[in-house]
Amino acid sequence: MPLLEVTDLRVRLATQRGPADAVRGAGFTLDRGDTLGLIGESGCGKSITALSVMGLLPKKAEVQAEALRFDSQDLLKLNERQLSNLRGDKLAMIFQEPMTALNPVYTIGDQLTEPLLRHRRISKREAYSLAERILEKVGISGAARRMQQFPHQLSGGLRQRIVIAMALICEPKLVIADEPTTALDVTIQAQILHLMKDLQREFGMGMLFITHDLGLVSRIADRVLVMYAGQIVESGSVAEIFDRPSHPYTKGLMQCLPSGVRAQPGARLGSIPGIVPNLVGGIKGCGFAGRCPAVREACRSAEIALRAVAGTQASRCILPPEEVAKLWTEAVGLEIEQ
Repeated sequence: MPLLEVTDLRVRLATQRGPADAVRGAGFTLDRGDTLGLIGESGCGKSITALSVMGLLPKKAEVQAEALRFDSQDLLKLNERQLSNLRGDKLAMIFQEPMTALNPVYTIGDQLTEPLLRHRRISKREAYSLAERILEKVGISGAARRMQQFPHQLSGGLRQRIVIAMALICEPKLVIADEPTTALDVTIQAQILHLMKDLQREFGMGMLFITHDLGLVSRIADRVLVMYAGQIVESGSVAEIFDRPSHPYTKGLMQCLPSGVRAQPGARLGSIPGIVPNLVGGIKGCGFAGRCPAVREACRSAEIALRAVAGTQASRCILPPEEVAKLWTEAVGLEIEQ
């Protein structure tokens, strides 16, 4: 049985302009010890999906799912107290911005020990000892001194390591990492990724890694989900998605990478015209139809299901991958590296 099972997840949010279908039928599974990458542009529903699993959406949000199970527990049937008992213990999240994830008026020690004191029957002295140990594990020297400091006294890289330490301190079964390296420079980013993989192997935890950086997901994930306009439009292994992208949106993302196109030095990179559609009022047909060079009339009206392509790969497109690749190449003028 998978560690996390999500089937037909739908999330509707109340906005000033009307209800918005932020997630439209998303589904996936995540096994113990595996890393699942969730990629897509900003506004595609990645973070909303993660917050749905964590039970951290606004109270007015409407959440429905055929299945939303973590470690055999139905998350939709748990009350707030039961969810609170899971969060920070067996189920943890690394938030995107470490400065807002940490409380500026509490010391690092107080914030690190809070999950232990909440979920473990130990003394405050034991909690501080364990917190110092986890700080050393995430590569922070002088742990005892850092425990007395406040977030504003630390660099961005140190704050991010502390946020990771807070998520891992109770040795959770599942960690959701929501763009954990966005605000970091390349050197620190590489260190954080290496650290997370090492800790994942040590604790045997599953990880849902959310990002819009394709380079990161290719290095850290086992499988990849591509999300667009609230739907999973393509799924497969890292090799399948990066070597043989099937959905037009995935192909467009790959052509935006310098290493993903056969182009001469100085040539223009590929780009995807248009913007992510407004989800207020619902979408008919394919959400990518307004930006797709391979669009057909049926794409604008019919509900398109996720269809098997080859191996473990699936794509939400009515056209075969070969035809999509040809039409996209002709429209954009760049050829995807195979």
